[in-house]
Amino acid sequence: MGLMGKLICQTSIKTDGDVFHDIFRTRPHHLHTMTPENIQGCDLHEGEFGKVGSVVIWKYFIDGKHMVAKERVEAIDEEEKQVTFNVVEGDLLKDFKIFVISVHVDTSGIDSLVTWSFDYEKVDESVKDPTPYLDFVLRLTKDIDTHHLPK
Repeated sequence: MGLMGKLICQTSIKTDGDVFHDIFRTRPHHLHTMTPENIQGCDLHEGEFGKVGSVVIWKYFIDGKHMVAKERVEAIDEEEKQVTFNVVEGDLLKDFKIFVISVHVDTSGIDSLVTWSFDYEKVDESVKDPTPYLDFVLRLTKDIDTHHLPK
């Protein structure tokens, strides 16, 4: 078992992929209204929403626990519809030296395909892979999709 790892999950959405991408690019602070069971808040700590180098603080609920993560926006690729966040402080760094989250939206099909990936390095061999976070982002994705579908 290695200390470095990568987890990937994909799901399709009916929501316009550009809208989904824009939420993570410029409006992550709106997520708490779309998925309040998962996200309690997203506050801008420094910089500007939609800009590389900006820092946001996430308050979220996973595995029965309230958690906090401070993340720097490492990359925004408009053409590929991908946003990459690097966790720089917070609960995740108790178990991981490195935790990078990417969300990519492929709009080339009938439905858009959302791909989440986590690149990480565990602090030691006793730490489990962050698989609960895959379930978390899938729930989050479905909530966003449901929020944007016609009622």
